Amino acid sequence: MSATTLTRRPRGRLGDRLLHAYTWLIIVWLSSPIAVMILFGFNDKKSKSNTSWQGFTLRWYQQLFDISDLTTALKNSLTVAVASTLITVVIGTMLGLALGRHRFRGRGVTNFLVFAAISTPELVMGASLLSLFVSANLPRDALTIIIAHVLFSLSFVTVTVRARVITLDPSLEEAARDLGATAWGTFRQVTLPAVLPGVLSGGMLAFALSIDDYVVTSFVNGSTVTFPLWIIGSVKTGIPPQVNVMGTLIFGIGVLIAVANAVAARRRRT
Repeated sequence: MSATTLTRRPRGRLGDRLLHAYTWLIIVWLSSPIAVMILFGFNDKKSKSNTSWQGFTLRWYQQLFDISDLTTALKNSLTVAVASTLITVVIGTMLGLALGRHRFRGRGVTNFLVFAAISTPELVMGASLLSLFVSANLPRDALTIIIAHVLFSLSFVTVTVRARVITLDPSLEEAARDLGATAWGTFRQVTLPAVLPGVLSGGMLAFALSIDDYVVTSFVNGSTVTFPLWIIGSVKTGIPPQVNVMGTLIFGIGVLIAVANAVAARRRRT
């Protein structure tokens, strides 16, 4: 009898079954709010304050943009999320490459600041940004929201790209340069494709953090209302079912992008 057979754990143990059941219980618990949101996007709601199931309907999808304030808030959130994500991905990728590949004076301090930004409570970050904008006499609007979102999501992109860069083989870049590639050519044809999965993952994370942020945005928004701010403001009067539909569409698009990214990554590995 081989050593592998002797050390193999018996299947069907009670502990394994309990662990599997507990894992599925956690998954169901975390997914239940999303499932309720999707379900109530089809609820034939009779009044604003009604939270019970009244019947199946598709009219909220047909009347998705009938509430002008809600539509404007969604547009603001998407504009801020796209703009902040693009800026964050560019800066975070360069910073991640620098921290993961090069040694320079102040590298340790920079690493500390990156992780400190991740661990900083949103309340503290929002209050500090508000003080900064007020001290600089900068009017609070969509621009200040974008700046704030770049600042709190930059660290997440940087850490993601840095983790990818650390695993790269530097000999590939050296071989490209030995074959006559310029610095830009080496980056474009070797480095960037290698770190692209980390860049895409960081970008998706930055977009998700931006689209649903409430705490920091509430400090720096001024008169600009985003999707989360509009939802919180409408709690007292009743949340319309269009909110559930918009949330469902945002969630569905996010899932499709994540699946496409995973499929593309698997194809690159094969």
